[in-house]
Amino acid sequence: MKILVINGPNINFLGIREKGIYGNDNYDTLVDMINKKAEELNVKVEVFQSNHEGAIIDKLQEAYYNDVDGIVINPGAFTHYSYAVRDALASIAAIPKIEVHISNVHTREEFRHTSVTVPVCQGQVVGLGLRGYLYAMEALTDMTKSN
Repeated sequence: MKILVINGPNINFLGIREKGIYGNDNYDTLVDMINKKAEELNVKVEVFQSNHEGAIIDKLQEAYYNDVDGIVINPGAFTHYSYAVRDALASIAAIPKIEVHISNVHTREEFRHTSVTVPVCQGQVVGLGLRGYLYAMEALTDMTKSN
């Protein structure tokens, strides 16, 4: 099984930005956690981060051709307004996708309460910190086993 983890804008600034919201762990810590979880689940994982909308869309489209079995995506701010990322997610409907947010977006600013991307995902994990990625990976593994 192959899982693709996509991180959008500013996720690479973990440990630097808004520590009261996102914590002290840096991006390398997140990637290490994801890689260890992949070993535990016996799956292949690729972690990708970009601050550019087009690069994220390109990566989603590549997933279709690269036989990716599941996607964990934290679109960052693109969650709330990127219909282009939403359409890219919708175009690969056969690949299960779980949206992840480190913070609880529903308790933050009003503009963060709406996700244009989650309606084309199978689920969403919010407010559980970096561990949310690991829960999403477990869920994708379970989803593909039952198919």
